[in-house]
Amino acid sequence: MQIIPSHGVDLVKVGDLRSQVEERVGPAMHGPGGERAVYDTEPWLVVTYGGDETVGVVELSYASRTELVPVHFAGVQLTCRFLDDVVADLHALGYTSEPSDIGHEFHAGFAVCSSPSLSAIDIDPTADEDDERRVATMVSVAPASYFFGEDEEADAEG
Repeated sequence: MQIIPSHGVDLVKVGDLRSQVEERVGPAMHGPGGERAVYDTEPWLVVTYGGDETVGVVELSYASRTELVPVHFAGVQLTCRFLDDVVADLHALGYTSEPSDIGHEFHAGFAVCSSPSLSAIDIDPTADEDDERRVATMVSVAPASYFFGEDEEADAEG
């Protein structure tokens, strides 16, 4: 699945109504009607809704029910890879970011995150069990202001 920075993905975009999302992808498999809902797509789609029932944040995990399913942007595989490699590839394309506790937030309107659910050995069979390289496991997409505040969104648009 491809992301669209600041907007989401083809199936779900920031600002869509919950009813529109569920018309396209079906009912949530976890959290139906709640602020966060998980949809059974390839890869799993996690949507955070605002109080007005519109999409605020679109997240994609690395997994589906049975396999690792990578997320892409600009020809770069964003998940199921070492986080440092993902960041280096995006920086080489001219995208800028700031590190966060769990990954990197990109000024274009997305973040690539790492969680302990995957380790180096899961994607590199030659890795040592003590390999501390972080694996990118999730991508969050939202307007730049979600990550950086209102001033950053104006900078990203201009």
